[in-house]
Amino acid sequence: MTRNGLRGTLAGAALLAVAALTAGGAHAGPALLVDAASGQVLYEEQAVDPWFPASVTKLMTTYVVLKEVRDGRLSLDTPLKVSANATRTPPSRMGFKPGTVLTVDNVLKMMLVKSANDLAVVLAENVAGSVDAFAAVMNGEARRLGMHGSYFVNPHGLPDTRQRVTARDLAVLARAVLNDFPQFRPYFGIGGVQLGKKIYQNTNGLIGRYPGADGMKTGFICASGFNVVATARRGGQQLIVVLLGERTAAARTIHAAELFDRGFSGPRTGTRQLDSMPPGPVAAAPDMREEICGKNRQHLADDDNAPVHAGVADDGSAIGFLTATAQQQRPTTVVEGERPGTLIKRAAVAPIPVFTGPAPGWKPAVAPTTVAAAPAAPESAQAFAAAPAAEAVAEGSAPVALQGAIRQGAARPARAAGMPLPPRRP
Repeated sequence: MTRNGLRGTLAGAALLAVAALTAGGAHAGPALLVDAASGQVLYEEQAVDPWFPASVTKLMTTYVVLKEVRDGRLSLDTPLKVSANATRTPPSRMGFKPGTVLTVDNVLKMMLVKSANDLAVVLAENVAGSVDAFAAVMNGEARRLGMHGSYFVNPHGLPDTRQRVTARDLAVLARAVLNDFPQFRPYFGIGGVQLGKKIYQNTNGLIGRYPGADGMKTGFICASGFNVVATARRGGQQLIVVLLGERTAAARTIHAAELFDRGFSGPRTGTRQLDSMPPGPVAAAPDMREEICGKNRQHLADDDNAPVHAGVADDGSAIGFLTATAQQQRPTTVVEGERPGTLIKRAAVAPIPVFTGPAPGWKPAVAPTTVAAAPAAPESAQAFAAAPAAEAVAEGSAPVALQGAIRQGAARPARAAGMPLPPRRP
């Protein structure tokens, strides 16, 4: 069989696989739209139902680590050692050998962009001594923040029936990250990282597509479906979207864009505050494995921008990545009567260089006994080659449907944008 013939066969199989996943119509999983500043709930659906978080768990992992940095017990240059236990963590992972030394700064960048599970374990072991001890810290922070429907047992989100979150709790966590660590916000919106000659693109399909999208985290395991906590800013207003249980990565991106458009352009009808939402049922999260992945079906990875090739999902199962031309998008839910949306090509984003090894000249600092206030952004936290600035949308402008990220009825596939190489490290 020729190469073109094989490619056509793979694409055809991928299309059939996605058709099987989408035949039952759009999945109605938890969804939440919140004003980041005020906590006003602008849209909600099943927002307090329990759900498996998958890799959005890493938002809490990052919160715990950034608190350690803010309070002086760690610095961004603190060296962390990769343990043999961390190297055995199922994919997605960076794959460093035991004994590899990495800085906190580089671990956070790689973990948030690549969604590397092994690096989540590196953070947990170096901060708390073990995964179990770190999970206890995560749960302590969850209780303190008022995340009363969440429980964590690991720092990465790999499958565990005990681990659960709610959309409401994830929005609470997102607001805490934004408010408690404003100097570290660039970590959540990095478009890509480069380690040596390898470039890893952020799995958040809004970055580089949706004007104003500035970060947070995606997640996928078969049991949860495709999850995302996303933020976007326009005209001085920042919104938070939480989506859990979407059927494909592309559908997740489209639905998030719809909700952002609703918040930025629609009337403000919400009257409920995030903090006043009542607790949900104390129950196990539903297992979406059969519905999302199913027996003998190809699976979509946590990326709506990937070429066709073999891969491994967050839960370690074999998958097949699909091009956007093979992904069937569900109709929009915000603008009724419109044709299905199609993802457009991402804008090119220069990757952030990351490295192994300790920071040059690093010396351990004495941790302060008290911390009066969050320090100014350290120099290393400012050195981000951020994505191109999103186009501004003037306040009071007319409503815009699916602004920028999605074109109604367009037939352009999403492809990985070519990204220039950063300068060599001096």
